Amino acid sequence: MSLHNKKSSTELKKSLEKNKFPRTVVSFYRYFEIKNVELFRDYLFINLEKLNVFGRIYVAKEGINAQISVPKKKYGELSLFLSKISFLKEIKLNLAIEHNYKSFFKLIVKVKNKIVADGINIQDFKPHHSGKHVNAKQFNELLSCSNTICIDVRNHYESEIGHFIGALTPDVDTFSDSLPIIENQLSKFNKDKNILMYCTGGIRCEKASAYIKHKGYKNVYQLSGGIIQYAREVKEMKIKNFFKGKNFVFDDRRFEKVTEEVISKCHQCGKKSDHHVNCFNNACNLLFIQCKNCQRKMKNCCSKECIDITSLSIEEQKKLRKGNPSKNKIFKKGRAYNLKFYKN
Repeated sequence: MSLHNKKSSTELKKSLEKNKFPRTVVSFYRYFEIKNVELFRDYLFINLEKLNVFGRIYVAKEGINAQISVPKKKYGELSLFLSKISFLKEIKLNLAIEHNYKSFFKLIVKVKNKIVADGINIQDFKPHHSGKHVNAKQFNELLSCSNTICIDVRNHYESEIGHFIGALTPDVDTFSDSLPIIENQLSKFNKDKNILMYCTGGIRCEKASAYIKHKGYKNVYQLSGGIIQYAREVKEMKIKNFFKGKNFVFDDRRFEKVTEEVISKCHQCGKKSDHHVNCFNNACNLLFIQCKNCQRKMKNCCSKECIDITSLSIEEQKKLRKGNPSKNKIFKKGRAYNLKFYKN
């Protein structure tokens, strides 16, 4: 049995288009010491492939981080399979706000050094000593308290299209960039403040809250299940929703709509928009916000230079890319000086 996908992305996407049966989008994580990571990785791939699961799973000695989709009719089988793994027996499966069969189109299970790259190199750091988990109601109460500092633990391109009212939104490109910046922002406050953290599904808050506690802050809280669970709970509890805009997600959906507000701008013309795209030039692939008018005008590209490149034949484009470093490694997501209205 093959333990990797051997079909091209084009083939897989065509196959998905032919089978538009309902799929359930799920995410979960667990910090737990895994002794034989490679064996566990193979075990997951073999069994999840049988269930026709698509998505992205990272496993490391410190645990597992998964964002996947499963055919709706096989969701029960997935839950049963995970419950038979000792450290995942009572794992909470975080159901997406919006389900879409196009969210993922293949299964990737990778061995990583860490399930979330955090940049932490502290000898006595204890990642399991995280902040207290709070539900939507408790989160709202803390958010409304004058003694609370609320921090968005996500990247700039995530918080740009949606965030909680009054939250600090560090202007960072990666999670590992955010921790020292958050620490610096908090240094001006007393350590008895309520530190309230949130992210997409909760995994980054586990590390971030443990890091802040390690730095001496006593009252540290994190939103259980992240924005995904909050959006569901405010409806179930019939309480006020303090989140504005969309929740950015790392799959082909790009976002989940939490509220109707559009709080961001097209990076090219400055008009209201929260539609993330990747530049059509494969050598660039820059992630940025582009409205429909600019999409037509700029032919799905971020710049005139990229339009010129995409007008060439595929063979000519490949020749230009040959031997040159990927621009994806140079450009930060949503940051390029030709984008007049990108968030600075």
